[in-house]
Amino acid sequence: MKWIVNALGKLNWGERAPVALLLFVTTVMASSAQTLTTLAVFNGTNGAEPEAPLVQGFNGKLYGVTTVGGTYNQGAVFNITTAGKLTTLYNFCSQVNCADGSFPVWLIQATNGDFYGATTEGGSGNPDGPCGSSCGTLFKITPAGKLTTIYSFCAEANCPDGSRPTGLIQATNGDFYGIASSGANNAGIVFKFASGALTTLYNFCSQTNCADGAGPVGSLVQGTDGNFYGTTVGGGTDDQGTVFRITPGGSLTTLCSVDGYPYAGLVQATNGNFYGTTQSGEIFKCTPGGTLTYMANVGGYPYAGLIQATDGNFYGTTFAGGTNSICQYGCGTIYKMTPPPHVAVTTLYNFCSQTNCTDGYAPYAGLVQDTNGSLYGVTVAGGATLSNSYGTVFSLGVGLGPFVETRPTSGKVGATIQILGTNLAGATSVTFNGTPASPFTVNPTNSAITTTVPTGATTGKVQVILPGGVTLSSNVPFRVRP
Repeated sequence: MKWIVNALGKLNWGERAPVALLLFVTTVMASSAQTLTTLAVFNGTNGAEPEAPLVQGFNGKLYGVTTVGGTYNQGAVFNITTAGKLTTLYNFCSQVNCADGSFPVWLIQATNGDFYGATTEGGSGNPDGPCGSSCGTLFKITPAGKLTTIYSFCAEANCPDGSRPTGLIQATNGDFYGIASSGANNAGIVFKFASGALTTLYNFCSQTNCADGAGPVGSLVQGTDGNFYGTTVGGGTDDQGTVFRITPGGSLTTLCSVDGYPYAGLVQATNGNFYGTTQSGEIFKCTPGGTLTYMANVGGYPYAGLIQATDGNFYGTTFAGGTNSICQYGCGTIYKMTPPPHVAVTTLYNFCSQTNCTDGYAPYAGLVQDTNGSLYGVTVAGGATLSNSYGTVFSLGVGLGPFVETRPTSGKVGATIQILGTNLAGATSVTFNGTPASPFTVNPTNSAITTTVPTGATTGKVQVILPGGVTLSSNVPFRVRP
């Protein structure tokens, strides 16, 4: 299965990261039972083996990609309601020679309402390049499923523009930034995509002994300072990976050298620090000033990054490990880590707890917190039966209430903002740190509000008041930019 290959060596640079035996340490505690609901089961024809986290759309549905499966077994784009109705929107390799891409690995929703993502193969790049004309793509897809290939990697000989992208984000300036393999030093790049053109901002391994890192993975995150932060699985002091900061103009600083191969991207916590995971099971903190601290070990190959939920705790998944030994190295878990200074890790759910693993197993992707308060995710295996094992979509209730989320999380006065929520019908007030926003419009699905940043707004929480006086606050402060 493709996900096994990806898990044990997702990138070329990952061949330098040997897989170790899984160990759970005493810092991991059992928890009271949590309620996991399997919302949908993949069957191959509707997709298989999803490796990317879900994203909540403006219409209240969750969107995602499967790495393989679909009509041509090259991956698919899907959406699913929180009630579990799954719809396949697009099947990759629908065009000759997979010019539309194959094996999608990432999906985001942009401020214009369309979705953007990356495939690791396919496209129409240079046929004489190291991966032929199949070096990956960037694509745009509408909520209704109309797909457009907006860039094919390896457009030139030797792929100076990179190949096989793994992540993409939209920055506050509206441009897209991401990472890809290959490049001038064959160690990966950071790129910007704007106005239909791709610009290479940085080539990794540009310093002696790859002190600046090699093999970028996961996706970038834009910090509150406007810079981008990410990880590599190679290079650094011990050649086991780095945490880096790069400016929008392409100036890169190595902040931390990490032991254990950080295979996922980072999350910036409300305290301003960055948190990540390593293949060896460590959860680490890297400050913007470059101080590294190992917080806990969760074992089980946490290939996914962390999220910080509205309760301030961190949540994540492990690809393996856990108490169910029907899988050779364990079937995977969902865990919670309380923030410093009282760090404790609790296992919330052990996958394959149901007969024949109908609840799924091997969650490769991270979690997303829906504005209804629950956590949602995917597994790359399990589902109908052990032999019919294409993965699942699940939800996990952890007792958190509804909130609202702004897209984007910062902007200037007058900028158009989408405020995502659940059951927003009849909203009577929208405020930015106490300053009223008017006018505002609730969309037809009652799952988002469109408004503009009001004059006089300052940085702080966005609040929406519903009928009956119910007040929903944003999960993070909205930053008003000058």
